[in-house]
Amino acid sequence: MKNNTTNTIKLNKNNLSLAIGSTIVGAALATGSFQVMAQAPSESQPFLEEIVVTGGYAKSLEQAIDIKRTSVGFSDSIVATDIADFPEQNLAEALQRMPGVTIERNKGLGSRVNVRSLPSEFTHVSINDLATASGSGGRDVEFDIFASEIIQSVTVQKSPTAADEEGGIAGSVLISTARPFDYNEPKFVVSAEAAHNSISEEVDPKISFLASNTFGNWGALVSFSASERTNRTDSNSGINFRPLSRWTEKTGSSQWQSDQTIDVLERDTGVVITDPFDKEQTNRVVFHDKVGDRAYLNEQEKWGATTSLQFQPSGSFSLTFDAMLGGYDNTEDEYDAAAYTASSISALETVHEFDSTTLAEHGIVVLRDVSYAATQHEFLSKENVHKTDYTQYSLTMDWEIAGWIIEGLVGYSGAEKTSDTSNLKHVAFAPSRSRFTSTGGVTVVSANPNSIDMYNSPERYLFDSYEVNLEEIQDDKSAAQLDFIKPLQWDFLPVLDQVQFGVRYTDKSKERNRGTNNVRGPAEGDTSWRNVRTLQDSELTPISDLVPGGEYLSESSSSPSWSQVSNSYARNEFRYDGFGVEFADSEYYRVDEEVVSLYAMADFKFDIADMPVLINAGVRSVDTSVLSFGYHQVQNSDGSTGYTPTPISKEGSYTDVLPSLNMTMELTDTLLLRAAASETLMRPALGDIAYKRTVSVNDFKYYDGNPDLKPTYADQWEIGLEWYMDEGVLFAASYFEKEIEGVVRESLTGIVRDVTKYNANGTIDGVYDFEIYQKVNAEGSYDVSGVELIAQFPLNIIHESLDGFGINANLTMLDNSLTGESDLDIPAPPEGLADRTYNLTAYYENDKFDARISYNYKDKYVEYIASDMYPVYRDAYGQTDMALGYQVTDNVKVTLEGINITDEETSAYTIDPSFPSMYEFSGRRISLGVRADF
Repeated sequence: MKNNTTNTIKLNKNNLSLAIGSTIVGAALATGSFQVMAQAPSESQPFLEEIVVTGGYAKSLEQAIDIKRTSVGFSDSIVATDIADFPEQNLAEALQRMPGVTIERNKGLGSRVNVRSLPSEFTHVSINDLATASGSGGRDVEFDIFASEIIQSVTVQKSPTAADEEGGIAGSVLISTARPFDYNEPKFVVSAEAAHNSISEEVDPKISFLASNTFGNWGALVSFSASERTNRTDSNSGINFRPLSRWTEKTGSSQWQSDQTIDVLERDTGVVITDPFDKEQTNRVVFHDKVGDRAYLNEQEKWGATTSLQFQPSGSFSLTFDAMLGGYDNTEDEYDAAAYTASSISALETVHEFDSTTLAEHGIVVLRDVSYAATQHEFLSKENVHKTDYTQYSLTMDWEIAGWIIEGLVGYSGAEKTSDTSNLKHVAFAPSRSRFTSTGGVTVVSANPNSIDMYNSPERYLFDSYEVNLEEIQDDKSAAQLDFIKPLQWDFLPVLDQVQFGVRYTDKSKERNRGTNNVRGPAEGDTSWRNVRTLQDSELTPISDLVPGGEYLSESSSSPSWSQVSNSYARNEFRYDGFGVEFADSEYYRVDEEVVSLYAMADFKFDIADMPVLINAGVRSVDTSVLSFGYHQVQNSDGSTGYTPTPISKEGSYTDVLPSLNMTMELTDTLLLRAAASETLMRPALGDIAYKRTVSVNDFKYYDGNPDLKPTYADQWEIGLEWYMDEGVLFAASYFEKEIEGVVRESLTGIVRDVTKYNANGTIDGVYDFEIYQKVNAEGSYDVSGVELIAQFPLNIIHESLDGFGINANLTMLDNSLTGESDLDIPAPPEGLADRTYNLTAYYENDKFDARISYNYKDKYVEYIASDMYPVYRDAYGQTDMALGYQVTDNVKVTLEGINITDEETSAYTIDPSFPSMYEFSGRRISLGVRADF
């Protein structure tokens, strides 16, 4: 429990001390001032893939092309200079320009990575060959916690070999940090940057450095990066569909809501509801669920550090220790003024406008402009404070002995995340009128004399609640691997070039605790101050002062203004002495997972009609054991419900055999044919296999975890041509297919009969049947296929006068056979799957000056299915970024960078663009930096 969390994040003294200390160590490394005689590096390079790039952006592209050409399967890479030379706010944004890679944005910031548009949890992520812990609730990795400055190279692997760790249906993101023997001379790099956001009007700092040196057989490297970010987002959002069944099924004392709604609908639209309980009728007449104006202020502090120590006594032995540490603190203030038109005590009053044609093919009538009897107007002050600390340690060995190459790895990756979230809620019930606009929705005063101006009636808003949630997630992953590689030259089988086999053991554990404390407002019989407190009894601040930067939605000519309670005031006012949050048994889970993998593979080299061919074929056997813990709900002897005194555990297990095949054929010296086929898997989210039961009393439902869930599988193949026309030139095209089966879905799996339901005062409400819902592996499969195109070339291949100019472009187009899970059978692609994505970068560079402009585009995609019926699309989004650099001296470079320089908005809609559900601005970001390289 934490009773106080600061609202403003600054670089703290511990991080500043770490930065100063690391700088001193780094300077010592760079100058070789340790008490060790600097000697020429020993001949120990065979085990180390040297990825250091000297020169500019074009050279980094050449290096990435070299990595792609020599790789066994389909993959794409970016290297250190490529990462550093693009404007980005974190590692996710650095990856978005790679072929087939898109990102998910949250308030203008890249947060998760999608490979070929499949959901982020379909992607396996590792750092220095260790699966990455990030503190998320699932298996997906929150990339926004990683600073891109401490990364040396990233490879997105799209076709696996048997030696690769399983877990990514979409692909694997393989991240490497820098090591001292990557450089052939002492290295010291330091950079500083100041960035300005156009909406918040704040200026944020970022610093980083890297220092590396070798001392005979030893090498040492340290790097450090720290940054702050202040971002403001203005959003008109939450404008989803709500079915008319919300009110038509009311009975008893609420029968008037059903009767009035049905009568008004027939009077104003001519639509007749013959059976108020027939959802086939009532779910196809929809109205606004909520219309909200929201201002967000996001403040982040992030730091990351790496250390690498290498020992290479000879060219046949190498030992490397890598450490990676970091922290990510994120505080988001959210201030909402919202009209919840679908309140439980409301009904239709007047339908001013309706649309029965746009969605006629789905049989849906949309009530576009409606007056409501009793809208629940809400002022919400939300504070979300997240703190993540991560650590990773690994020791790797490379040893060549008696004609064998032996590689070993032991390591640990861990993350701890604490989330303290709160919501101060004031409500006012009154008639209102809400309607769609061209970009979202608006709520105005209706003709009813009891209607209110929702933005300027603080005396009408009663205090409802102040809810605080506390969550702690501990994510631990350990691994050990041993590989044996034997190059061969057998006269009786000359095509067999190499054999490789190995074993990997991984141990993963994720534990979550969560609890809630709710300070309640008006309640029957409550005579305390909470029963009469209104919004105006609290200290109110204009929205333009709560978030820096001035007027809300200044891009709009009709943006509202209002005053609200600040989160800092709410903390001081409502977190009374002794306030705390206890963890709830119903929210706890722990999942332990052990995996033992054995693999064997072989490389075959031969010629077909003078065309060299390489085939890599192998098989991986994977044995997975799961032990899941959770508290189960029980009924006590007095009839009340509770939970078991200790967690209950359940085991699960499965074994898989995963074959893989990769082939390359050199059709000419510059033209490469590549093909691959494999079976892959993605394990279910740990929260889904947690052995726990929660209950929704009002819905008469139990929600159970399912430790017996099996992975989602994919059979996949790909074929492509790659033309390496000249140095730094690549034209490539590939076609791929994935048949995915066992997708995890929520399903009704049972019924508990004769459950006694109790009222809040302990009296018996009645005896009911409760449905049991669990995540299950769905029957059947669906296909995803696509084409990926790459064009990367300097323009001097066209004409020498264009020397220094170049293009880096890629395009991915997808098709799929699955429609989303709409209960109304509305066709839609799977969530997150965009049909088309592309990146285009144009660049120029010479000895002194370089410039790049990049456009990144992601087509529309389904974000979620509202109420399991209405697909909500995130609209197509394109963003333009730029970077300019000037080499002041041989060692010092000045940069000017811009992110989202055209200030694009993010938007969403339900089923059709004429029904917008979100309109959001996060502004442009301009940064000025300096980098010194010695």
